[in-house]
Amino acid sequence: MKKLGVGALLAAATLALAGCGGSSSSSDPKETTELTVSAAASLTDALTEIQKTYEADHPNVKLTFNFGGSGTLEQQIEQGAPSDLFLSAADKNMDALVGKGLIEDGKHAELLENELVVVVPADGGASIGALADLAQDEVKKVAIGIPESVPAGSYAQEALTAAGLWDQVRSKTVQAKDVRQVLQYVETGNTDAGFVYKTDALTSDKVKVAFAVDPASYTKASYPIGIVKATKHEAEAEDFYEYLQSKDALDVFVKFGFSLPE
Repeated sequence: MKKLGVGALLAAATLALAGCGGSSSSSDPKETTELTVSAAASLTDALTEIQKTYEADHPNVKLTFNFGGSGTLEQQIEQGAPSDLFLSAADKNMDALVGKGLIEDGKHAELLENELVVVVPADGGASIGALADLAQDEVKKVAIGIPESVPAGSYAQEALTAAGLWDQVRSKTVQAKDVRQVLQYVETGNTDAGFVYKTDALTSDKVKVAFAVDPASYTKASYPIGIVKATKHEAEAEDFYEYLQSKDALDVFVKFGFSLPE
């Protein structure tokens, strides 16, 4: 038998590898795209449920959520942190990014609305039924989100200021990084009361709603959505953007206590 030279052997091996590569590529699954969604903490439960349905229908897309205060998320996007979509709990944070050209033109919209409430521990505590009660000596600590970065905290400050109570209540406030931390403070009894959204209150059996804050006393709690211009996955980001505005997704949001813009 004639022996093949080294060069011929290498050529044969190269052809064999190429053939293997060609045959396997046709059966390889499509590459998975990871979408990073920066979203207000109050959307955690609804988006987690939506994620299951969306990923089941889109097996080549993996959703990764970065939950936090809307102001903090806005700053992260401004500083170049990876993000494909932004869901804010306040118009001002979305407007700031739109104004700086960091959101895709024509790819932002009002998605949801929410309601501010005051919660107290479910097992009792101070008697609280109105904003004025928060100024009582009996109430030692009141949790709110950091007003500068958490929309619910900003709304709480607005409402207390409108009632002439901010100066009295401010000294007893415990500020939190987002509404979920506020909820945790009340659940654990570390504060006597806390300002959260109605949707947050519905997720916990360790708190109860003391009262709903007069919506006329604070800026409307709107939730805009937008595609971040720096996304590297424009087609996938746009598909999820559209899906979140579909009836299937909106029904989930409503189930968790959100309302839809009129």
